[in-house]
Amino acid sequence: ELPGFYYDSEKNRYFRLLPGHNNYNPLTKESIQYKAMECKRLRLLEEEEKQKKKTTRAGLNSSMLLQKRQLGLLSSTSYCRLVHELKVNCMQRRKIEIHSPDSSVAGTNNFKIIVADVACERIFTVNDVEHGGCKYGIVNLSGLGKESLTVEMYDNLYFTNRKVNSVCWASLTHPDSHLCLMGIAETPGCASLLPASLFSSANPGDRPGMLCSFKISTAWSCAWCLNPQADNCFSTGLTRRVLVTNVVTGHRQTFGTSSDVLAQQFATQTPMLYNGCRSGEIFSIDVRQRNRKGQSWKAIRIFHDSAVTSIRLLEAEHYLMAADMAGKIKLWDLRTAKCVKQYKGHHNEYAILPLHVNEEEGLLTAVGQDCYTRIWSLQDAHLLRTIPSPHPSSKDAIPSVVFSSRLGGSRGVPGLLMAVKQDLYHFSYN
Repeated sequence: ELPGFYYDSEKNRYFRLLPGHNNYNPLTKESIQYKAMECKRLRLLEEEEKQKKKTTRAGLNSSMLLQKRQLGLLSSTSYCRLVHELKVNCMQRRKIEIHSPDSSVAGTNNFKIIVADVACERIFTVNDVEHGGCKYGIVNLSGLGKESLTVEMYDNLYFTNRKVNSVCWASLTHPDSHLCLMGIAETPGCASLLPASLFSSANPGDRPGMLCSFKISTAWSCAWCLNPQADNCFSTGLTRRVLVTNVVTGHRQTFGTSSDVLAQQFATQTPMLYNGCRSGEIFSIDVRQRNRKGQSWKAIRIFHDSAVTSIRLLEAEHYLMAADMAGKIKLWDLRTAKCVKQYKGHHNEYAILPLHVNEEEGLLTAVGQDCYTRIWSLQDAHLLRTIPSPHPSSKDAIPSVVFSSRLGGSRGVPGLLMAVKQDLYHFSYN
């Protein structure tokens, strides 16, 4: 790189880089980079349209894999991994029609966050509204099992005044009965627990009110506890502290930290809460203990070089997946506190972006700040596929995704859901 110049690969020469603060010289480094990224995205989309049966490498097809398996040339684990790789690379994008009881509402606002419930029957959506704040809704995925891809969306226009940082489903009266929201109005922020029935199409007069709402300092993350030893509790990751609240009794416990808590998850087999911080530290807390001054309450401690943006415990809870703002995704063995795998290719510099681990299919999915959705093999950390966004890359158009082997419930369809701008897409996985 030469200071004050940029290299044009098409013309094979250098051009002077002019200041971009006036209308006469609009050429800047950012605009050149954006143009290059947009060319790459359009090229990838064109390739995907041409190759309906896309494979990552020669010789990777279902008949060849089956033949090798029958001849004993492939172990069962290798066969499963290669079949999943084949499936991932044959996924095709189809747009989903969103129907709403209020026809003026469907497809009018940009999707910001989508979060699926445990059974993947519904997704909770947070949509940006033009005049500021957010609008919430629930999309019923039962229509995905049919040939025509249609879903029903139920809105509640009452809650529109806060920007939402983090969302999780909460199981209070029954599985996935409520939603835990971390929102920021002006200052301070607010933690709210909403009944999911607020978004049903039933009689509005029968709808319950908000169960729990309180003001807090800037909130970054939230998590609901499913362990019976810490029943009806949810955690809030704040600036330099963790707040664990019992919804039924109202009892709150505060744990001070040295950094902002950007990511959280409760273990299900033990009453442990795992936290990822801006400092790069990941630590666990036993939520049964009393927090006393001068007492160390951090159980497991591991460190990243950059701010931790997402953490996911694997099912056996011996391993933890973590992503940071340097674009690194690492798999940690919690028993030895050592990194055992690293998943390369993720792109992140400043955004809080989630990880999606699907152990049943052996896949890891993450959306980067460059708006590409990447899918890795959990077992060998091989990057299986990079999916370009259907819309031009920008800060406000980073896709939000859900991957499941049963979208729409137990008899649902497998695949990837992608929400970007005002559109919802389905990538079939079969």
